[in-house]
Amino acid sequence: MKGKLLGIFGLLIALCVVGTIASADPWYDLSSSTFLKTGNLMNLLSRTSMFGILGIGVAFVIITGGIDLSIGSTVCLSGVLLWRLLLVEYVPESQYSVMSVSSSSRTFEMESAGVPFRPGDTLRYKGGKSDSRIYRVAGVAETEGRTIVTMEEGASRDDSGGQLIPTLKIMERIAAEGGVGPETAGSGTAGAGGTRLILEGQQSIQIRDQLNILRAPSGMNTSTVTDVQSDENRTIVTLRDQLPSTVDTNAVAVVLHRKQFMSVPMALLTTFSIAGLLGLIHGLLITRVRLQPFVVTLCALLIYRGWSRWLTGDDAAGFSEYSDSLGKFGQGTLPVILRGKEVVFGIPYPMFFMVAIAIAASILLGRTLWGRYLLALGRSETAARFSGINTGRVTLAAYVICTCLAAVGGILFSLNNNSISPSSYGNFFELYAIAAAVLGGCSLRGGEGSIVGVIIGTAVMQVLNNLIVLLKISDKLEFTIIGSVLLIGVTADEILKRYTAYRRLKQNAAK
Repeated sequence: MKGKLLGIFGLLIALCVVGTIASADPWYDLSSSTFLKTGNLMNLLSRTSMFGILGIGVAFVIITGGIDLSIGSTVCLSGVLLWRLLLVEYVPESQYSVMSVSSSSRTFEMESAGVPFRPGDTLRYKGGKSDSRIYRVAGVAETEGRTIVTMEEGASRDDSGGQLIPTLKIMERIAAEGGVGPETAGSGTAGAGGTRLILEGQQSIQIRDQLNILRAPSGMNTSTVTDVQSDENRTIVTLRDQLPSTVDTNAVAVVLHRKQFMSVPMALLTTFSIAGLLGLIHGLLITRVRLQPFVVTLCALLIYRGWSRWLTGDDAAGFSEYSDSLGKFGQGTLPVILRGKEVVFGIPYPMFFMVAIAIAASILLGRTLWGRYLLALGRSETAARFSGINTGRVTLAAYVICTCLAAVGGILFSLNNNSISPSSYGNFFELYAIAAAVLGGCSLRGGEGSIVGVIIGTAVMQVLNNLIVLLKISDKLEFTIIGSVLLIGVTADEILKRYTAYRRLKQNAAK
């Protein structure tokens, strides 16, 4: 195994040297090498870390003599599940259903009596087929358990359905700290402090809620609340964005309260639990039903991809709501070299996850009884069973570890990219992970593997992919080159293994 590690590490060094020289202009001026640019190195570290986590997971399965082809789809599904569990909606504090709208009589018929509207109130009508706009109440009447609201101005056409939403009066627009006051708001200059508005009355507004600003007859702006100050008579809100000069006391506002489906810790725990359950199902189908790992995980690949597309409606899912918080785990770096306030070089946060997982996996595989059972199972399942090892439980654990680490990688990938396209996200990730594990010394026959080797193999795959981009090689040849390198590496490993066995046999014969 040490010989394999030295060989793959030597290949990694060779690729780095080639990349450094080939991307320099001229080739001997290493300071001009694109490969050595800090941005490129940080990107390499980040991608190696995330793919390394996937490689470590699949290594446990490969050591048992199995395979998991569903990793890419599990990565996609994990990101989609996290998005769905953290889904944020912005809803008005109160809205009232409209049964019908009459343009001729300027009336809105409500489903129930006791609607708290008064003459002079400004309401927003939303939904239905009529124009979504604001209206001023002229009168309110109740009849037969329903409420008829008459507006000063009628809708453009008759309609059915929709909602009427109460609005808040903007008493004053003032200059935000570091921002723009009313006197310069029309200049188009955005201030760092956004916009500050004084709303009538004490309002239950929280930071991260949104304020929907409506301007007669149909103009609209929406911005996130970054600060709130309130007393009995007024509420001062600071908005993130600099709004146009037309947002003044002639406009009205609707507070949209932020509703998050699930807390971040609970969403992460739920995602990992689902991933673990999927791994358990894989293991049970393989150990109890006696299905082939190839068939089980190939079917899982298709099922999880379809599930992801269904959950998102086949639309892209994003994490823009969490770019300043949870998103930093995928995109953030620990500064190492600074130039003023600018980060020249930093260690990507995913690398810390990979190192922690690699250390735990190395201890589990090389320093525990379960790790010995895993290796014994891979070498010979029959012999392991006759030795008293519960091979079913060991296999189950390996597949659970694989899917859980695929979920970790999927979450980091989705946070790093800030979006997921379920129709293609994670495609071929399983091939990169399996190839990295095989290059790193894991035998597809089982019974052999090294966590350090998997990480080095992952680095080789990512450096090779990076060189294809830097050297402007056609991306149509990407898989051809990677496949060729993988084939050469596996062939060389097999030849070396046979040569070593031959020498050992010859030495034994000489004795």
